[in-house]
Amino acid sequence: MIRAYVALGSNLGDPVRTIEDAIDAMAALRGSLLTAISSLYRTAPVGLRNQPDFINAVVALDTRLPPRELLDELSTLEARFGRIREPDSVKNAPRTLDLDLLLHGDTVQDDPALTLPHPRMHERAFVLAPLAEIAPELVVPGHGRVADLLAACAGQRIQPLARA
Repeated sequence: MIRAYVALGSNLGDPVRTIEDAIDAMAALRGSLLTAISSLYRTAPVGLRNQPDFINAVVALDTRLPPRELLDELSTLEARFGRIREPDSVKNAPRTLDLDLLLHGDTVQDDPALTLPHPRMHERAFVLAPLAEIAPELVVPGHGRVADLLAACAGQRIQPLARA
């Protein structure tokens, strides 16, 4: 089994419910075991600013799936929650559910289908804060410790939510 980390985000419909339901669905992913779940966080949108805040979280999975197969499972899950990916869609637009494969063990790859580690995770508090909660000593290959990277994102608005 390989430890993988997945970021979850939503800002359409009922995003808190969507993230909670998506976490439940991830517990049933083929060849994988959900091992840690961060708190939920309310975060400001990045890029396209004129949209609702996001609800974000990060989970840890122990998986037998290679990176591309895990990504395919995550894409299928996004579609189940109403995510439609159009080739010409606006980047960072509002979405029902976004699942990003952040890390897959110590895999480092850069190809058109998948880049690991996720190429912008080291500069985004909405990924780093929940990741630091469940794996503070984790090192992002080529960038450093999660806790140190989070300190560099101190100016980004992020607010932990109380769990229901």
